[in-house]
Amino acid sequence: MISTVLVANRGEIACRIFRTCRESGIRTVAVHSDADENALHARVADAAVRLPGTASADTYLRGDLIVKAAIAAGADAVHPGYGFLSENADFARAVRDAGLVWIGPPPEAIEAMASKTRAKELMGIAPLDRVTEADLPVLVKAAAGGGGRGMRVVRRLVDLEAELTAARAEAASAFGDGEVFVEPYVENGRHVEVQILADTHGTVWALGTRDCSLQRRHQKVIEEAPAPGLSPRLDAELRDTAVRAARAVSYVGAGTVEFLVGADGRAYFLEMNTRLQVEHPVTEAIFGVDLVALQLRIAEGHALDNDLPRARGHAVEARLYAEDPAQGWAPQTGRLHRLAVPDGIRLDTGYTDGDDIGVHYDPMLAKVVAHAPTRAEAVRRLAGALERAAIHGPVTNRDLLVRSLRHEEFTSARMDTGFYDRHLTDLTVPAPDPLAPLAAALADASAPARSRFGGWRNLPSQPQLKRYAMAGEEHEVRYHHTRTGLAADGVRVVHADATRVVLEADGVQRRYEVARYGDRVHVNATTLTVLPRFPDPTAQHAPGSLLAPMPGTVVRVAEGLTEGARVEAGQPLLWLEAMKMEHRITAPATGTLTALNAEPGRQVEVGALLAVVEGDAE
Repeated sequence: MISTVLVANRGEIACRIFRTCRESGIRTVAVHSDADENALHARVADAAVRLPGTASADTYLRGDLIVKAAIAAGADAVHPGYGFLSENADFARAVRDAGLVWIGPPPEAIEAMASKTRAKELMGIAPLDRVTEADLPVLVKAAAGGGGRGMRVVRRLVDLEAELTAARAEAASAFGDGEVFVEPYVENGRHVEVQILADTHGTVWALGTRDCSLQRRHQKVIEEAPAPGLSPRLDAELRDTAVRAARAVSYVGAGTVEFLVGADGRAYFLEMNTRLQVEHPVTEAIFGVDLVALQLRIAEGHALDNDLPRARGHAVEARLYAEDPAQGWAPQTGRLHRLAVPDGIRLDTGYTDGDDIGVHYDPMLAKVVAHAPTRAEAVRRLAGALERAAIHGPVTNRDLLVRSLRHEEFTSARMDTGFYDRHLTDLTVPAPDPLAPLAAALADASAPARSRFGGWRNLPSQPQLKRYAMAGEEHEVRYHHTRTGLAADGVRVVHADATRVVLEADGVQRRYEVARYGDRVHVNATTLTVLPRFPDPTAQHAPGSLLAPMPGTVVRVAEGLTEGARVEAGQPLLWLEAMKMEHRITAPATGTLTALNAEPGRQVEVGALLAVVEGDAE
């Protein structure tokens, strides 16, 4: 019997595994980098071991240090989670060689399937060795790992070498393995996968299908189970292929076989992920199982039941990211003041109120999951829960998730992997509540300190002015104090205090929950920034200035780029790495590079001046 599990991971998945371990009476051990010293997963574990450093290559990718940590903490088993070393056969062997239980598939199965190139060979599929114009578009993918890292779509042959270089660098940084390969890119396909669970007694479960077609940067955003709209023939074909792939490598544990389903209904094998998937909660919801608990039982030698559990209802999961979809999915950092969802909604997260979101790792804050008898009910429930959630902190993709779930193409189950390519612009058009600035101003005016020291009692009719930034625009609101309270033109102030405002307009009352943190104000699902009454005229940058869109590290500068060089509009100038992803900084116009303040290895804060391009006169 397993008594103590070390989770060789961080964040949300570590916390999720710990939860099942606690329910099973198993002690838990966390590992953490210096950046994660105060992270939630390190705080909730029974014991925690430091991995010196902050970079993944120095910490969570150091299998030797993690094995030593397990031994030092008295663990008798290691769970890899997902990402990092979860699909590393050498790490699995090192765990076993140390006399510890490996909660995952055999190293031989990992080697056969974790490398996408070898997996395709096993399934009789050859990658593209020589790409021609006739092969375009193609997809460059990392042979190891997943999560969209090391993945690039190439539509022009001239771009292939540069994209291969970028993909190798990103894959090496994320997985410690820079091998990449090229395969055909199926336009407008659906990403469908099958959850596999296998024991050491020869039983293999195919726990239904999932659809993960809504993706950004080849990383899943919204997932659901079962995959809607599959014909019985195709559903059976996918499940049979998944079981056959598992049996071909004598698989043990949890895994996922992924496919791309074309518009013609033909299924293309993509890969087998030899680990637990991020989206496993939707499968748990419809089958009523705990996949982590089953992983633990399988690792202890228990057999699965001969009969599959029965699926009930539909489940949908949304990944909540600290990122700005309207700004190229730029990651966001800062203090997460509050994160809460309505009762009855599953929230898997690696953060709690007051935690800081840093630059070193993935920007996912949480997974939000809804389960209901039908797909339509589950989708509606999740959209409503996200809309009502309290998410106070950096910019997130919450609004995008809500709009995506309510988009006709999604509600009718006609989505594919090109969904955001087609609809992102429309989905990110700001649509803030026009009364949110007034609610923020009235809540601020009702705060105790304002009431005592505002000085308004001597001038009850003098109008008050507040300025806010909301959805990229400035808003001025005016209100005034009366002998009975606060008032504003065009609305009736029914109630106002520091945290709650009720306004009536056109006979309809609306309630606003207000929370202020410094100069940031959250009014229901709208975020505002308090602006000074008199703007600072010195806070300006020269035209053509390129500012860091997020804190990160400069990893590359274009070869031969120096001040005075001629550049073309859209030309890549340098690359930033933040939250395990590379972000390309390009020239805003054709002209001359008049300043370059970046070099490889330099750490920059958001808003730092990286370069200046002086555009040619028209």
